[in-house]
This record gives sequence, C-alpha cells and structure tokens, in this order.
Amino acid sequence: MKIPEIHIIIVTYNAMKWAERCFTSLRKSSVPVKCIVVDNGSVDGTQEYIRNNFPEVDFTQSETNLGFGKANNIGIEKAYKNGADFFYLMNQDAWLYEDSMEKMLEVFHNHPRQEEVGIISPIHIDGTEKYMDIFLDQYIAKNYEKTRMISDLYFQTLKPWYEINFINAAHWLLPRKTIESVGGFNPYFFHYGEDDEYVNRVHFHNMKVILVPGSKVVHDGVQLLHKIDFTKYEDVRIEINAMNPNLPNGLQLEKKSLIQSMFKNIITGNFDTYQKLSKKYKKISSDSAKLSSFRNQVMQKGPAFLNLS
Repeated sequence: MKIPEIHIIIVTYNAMKWAERCFTSLRKSSVPVKCIVVDNGSVDGTQEYIRNNFPEVDFTQSETNLGFGKANNIGIEKAYKNGADFFYLMNQDAWLYEDSMEKMLEVFHNHPRQEEVGIISPIHIDGTEKYMDIFLDQYIAKNYEKTRMISDLYFQTLKPWYEINFINAAHWLLPRKTIESVGGFNPYFFHYGEDDEYVNRVHFHNMKVILVPGSKVVHDGVQLLHKIDFTKYEDVRIEINAMNPNLPNGLQLEKKSLIQSMFKNIITGNFDTYQKLSKKYKKISSDSAKLSSFRNQVMQKGPAFLNLS
C-alpha cells in the first residue's frame, strides 16, 4: 500500500514556549510527515528557532497577522499543490505521540465508508498529560445519546471510533476529499469561531467528524470552558448561525432574535445589554450581504475559500 503524504500545517504566533516539544514530536512520528508553518508575525524568536533547529519545515512568514483561518488556508493550498493525501491541522501549543498518526490512519483505512469521513480527531489530553482536555470532556458528554462513549469508557469496551458532532481544530486530520468538497476556513473569522463554522459545513456536505480513542495527542490549552476573552475577541456565535447552511433563513432568524432581545432588555431597564445587542444588530445588518454571499459559497460542493489550481 502506498505510504500516504501527510502534511502537518501549524500556524505560529509567539510559539517559543512549545516549539521544541511540538516540532520534535513530528520527527518522532512512526508515520513520516511533512510540516508547513505559517508564522503570523512572532516577536519572540519563533522564526529563527524553527529555521535553525528544524530546517525540514517548510516555513512561510506572513507580513501581517492574518489570524488562524487565513494562515491555515495558505498552508492548506501549499500542501494540496504538493500532493498531500491528508492535511493535519495542529495548534502550536500541541504535540504528537509516536503512534498518534498511525492510529488515526488505521481507523480511516478500516472505516467502512471512507468517503463520509470529513474530520478525524485523536483524543486530546491537556498539558499535564494526566487528564483529557476539558473541552473534549464536554464534546463527548454532549454526544452521549449518539455515542454512549462514557458508558464504553466505564465498561472498558471502547470502539475503534465514534461519530461526534464537534471537536475543536487543535488536532484535525482532513482527508484530501474534505478539502476538495468543503474547502478551507471562512475568511470572515479572524480568531475563534472558524472551526465551528467549518464543522457546520462538513455536516452540510454529508461528512462526519470521527473521534479515535486509540490515538492520543497533547493540547496544552487553557483548561477553562469560558476561556475566550470577549473584551479582546468578538463573540461570533450569531455570525456562525447566520452562515450555517444547515439552518434555513439563519440570518433572518438571528436578526429577529436580536430584535426580540433588544426589546426585552429595554423594557426591563437593562440598557447596557441593550446597547451591546444594538451594536451587534447594526453590525449584522451592515454585513448582511457579505454573510449571505459566504453562506451561498459554502453551500456549493467544492474548495471554498481556497485556490487549488
């Protein structure tokens, strides 16, 4: 059997804290991998460290901070043109174990309906390597009816893989067909929200998100469910719903919901909340044409937001 071309794509921004563990783990993978890095303007020496210590990495320096999605799209395009069979999107604060990739590929090759596999994820454990990542706990719990994975964990009867509704993009293995059918990340988002929006599109195109218990990896992320600082990053849940191709009239429904919430808060005297909602409504109204255009794009099967020619 032909050894698959696996291209690992990592977007870096001040990654020195994790760089040695991250890139050394790629060298130790039992399955050969290639690595593409897109740096978003690090100022802590990340670029020099990678170039000097990991010369095998295909390194691209962005002149500006493009954000997570756009920078990943650059790496995806490069990997595709270089013949990648699989695209592994991995956070900078993450690393693999020797057999992580091997175990995921084994599940893919044994899956009875490979054409339906959109995203493959290993088990994320936290930086202490003693606990599962708290977000994975949450994703598994939310899928209890579909997977019964918690029950299988208790009775030690784990299956090779489980279908799951969502998992964050710290460790995503994407078959080439996913890139060709679903595309890249939506350029509307700068940081946070892009993986939620992407998974909506995976489901819309009748593909599945697969979790592989036999493969584990590390994601040294903040272990707080409400870690996003909305004073620094915009809350984009409404925009995600507005562009969700699985929701008919998503934009109109979100506008209607905002108006109802604005009215409720103004009559109850919650003027601060009213002001925030009003600001969001104005933004959604201003962006309506763009949101509708992006939604129409992602409904079409093909490599949305990517130039693969």
